[in-house]
Amino acid sequence: MNSENPLLALCDKISALDEQLLTLLAQRHALAVEVAEAKMATHRPIHDIDRERDLLEHLVSLGKSHKLDAHYITRLFQQIIEDSVLTQQALLQKQPNNTNPHSACIAFLGPKGSYSHLASRHYAARHFDSFIESGCLKFHDIFNQVEIDQADYAVLPVENTTSGSITDVYDLLQQTSLSIVGEITLPIDHCVLVSGNATLQGIETVYSHPQPFQQCSQFINRYLHWKIEYTESTAAAMEKVAAMNSPKVAALGSEAGGNIYSLQVLERNLANQRQNITRFIVLARKPIEVSLQIPAKTTLIMTTGQQAGALVEALLVLRKHNLTMSKLESRPINGNPWQEMFYIDFQGNLRNDDVQEALRELAPITRSLKVLGCYPGENVVAVDPQ
Repeated sequence: MNSENPLLALCDKISALDEQLLTLLAQRHALAVEVAEAKMATHRPIHDIDRERDLLEHLVSLGKSHKLDAHYITRLFQQIIEDSVLTQQALLQKQPNNTNPHSACIAFLGPKGSYSHLASRHYAARHFDSFIESGCLKFHDIFNQVEIDQADYAVLPVENTTSGSITDVYDLLQQTSLSIVGEITLPIDHCVLVSGNATLQGIETVYSHPQPFQQCSQFINRYLHWKIEYTESTAAAMEKVAAMNSPKVAALGSEAGGNIYSLQVLERNLANQRQNITRFIVLARKPIEVSLQIPAKTTLIMTTGQQAGALVEALLVLRKHNLTMSKLESRPINGNPWQEMFYIDFQGNLRNDDVQEALRELAPITRSLKVLGCYPGENVVAVDPQ
């Protein structure tokens, strides 16, 4: 500890406390694994909302005695609880699918540093001891890698809170034999990334995938002199800017990706919406069986007749069986002008009787019906104290 400089001495104390916090978080994480094993033995559900609410209420009350803000305590422990739930969920899900390898090859869009690459690493960290990275130039190539057995899993973005659905992926889902086996939600923080000394006014050309430009349109419109250049991925844009090494060019992408290419952040938090989140799906050659102890989601694809009210009739079947729909996406059917196919996500496990009954009732009132997958839900409900 530095006794001559009071500020440095205080910083040393904070650093020591941060290390203690990390040790305690690691211990809590290890206990979450033991909790999962106990829940497996007793067949209890992973997500216990009442227990989590009681815990938060106790912590908020305790925090007040230490003069800590209730909102700060709530946000902090919501993140800790979410990590615990997802850790338990990943461990429990390995039981009915114990063929999961310790290592896997995952295909994703772009070279290292793309958001898809970050999502792949996030998924692999919870499910495998190690993974092999397989970057692809196009969405079609990602599907193909898994279909021909060159990769075990495909990670693909399907929707963003700012720019909406990624329609190219939905169109490819019409044609694939792969099954959805998981999902990942990734907060997206777009940054202006530069090489060397650059200024926002001095930049002439900005490179990125079309999605970040769309998601950051309000910020981009402030700099009308910028020339916009599209690339296959955000990582490809970073790679290009790093190679050019010029103060006149920049890339839009993540800070983590920029670190890989030794780029500096010039501006952060560029998205039109404050909460900019992308949802990714994970595909594999075979479907999985989801434990009934885990909150599950099912995705199906269907076509209905052309008669009035056909879609409403199908959706009423889900409501009848108390299946909450979280996504409805329509896409044109290839080769059939003016006809549409519907993608539906709902909360429910394919093994449950109510889901099976709903599918039986949907079959005669739809022209085609296919389950794309049943998989653990990634979105953990953020419980608030009462």
